[in-house]
Amino acid sequence: MGGGGGTSDRILDAALTSFGSRGFEATSLDTLAKQLDIRKQTILYWFPTKDALLSAVIERSAAELAQAFESGLEGAGEGWAKVEAVVRAVFRLAARRPELLGLVREVARLGPPPATQMIEVLDPLMRRASDFLKAEMDAGRMRRHDPRLLLLAIYSTVIGMVTEVEVLKALGEEPTARSLVRRRADVLELLRSALRIEE
Repeated sequence: MGGGGGTSDRILDAALTSFGSRGFEATSLDTLAKQLDIRKQTILYWFPTKDALLSAVIERSAAELAQAFESGLEGAGEGWAKVEAVVRAVFRLAARRPELLGLVREVARLGPPPATQMIEVLDPLMRRASDFLKAEMDAGRMRRHDPRLLLLAIYSTVIGMVTEVEVLKALGEEPTARSLVRRRADVLELLRSALRIEE
């Protein structure tokens, strides 16, 4: 099946880009096929329905997101350094693969079953993050908040800052690499002032 893996990967890449930027409903298999210079039947050979294609995109993308978070945490040190490492990893991902975070936003908008599928893959990571925040709060190194609610707030802030381009433009912020770095610094400062207990 030599070229098959390449074809299915190309289909997944194109679908990820389209789902993450245009949205699931606005993506047509005909347009994807034309863009890839293949027949629609080729897409349907690999992915029997548009929903099956979305499911495959979510599976691959959620695994890539989890790997990016894990990589960000490796060697990150303790305490605040871990929070900073995760935020930096997300912003790095936003710069390198904006379509991934666009997909996260789109899947959340679609709700179940796609959102449930994404959550199942990311849930172990979220549990670890919640346990970490709770331990930091119990140790008196971070201000006490509900860890799950805090994760939701961090997620919403970071995803919003890196995916809501039109909202940012309306606020006078042009989406450039420099503005992304500035937004990352702003998010870290906001989190530091809200969470960290200075010694």
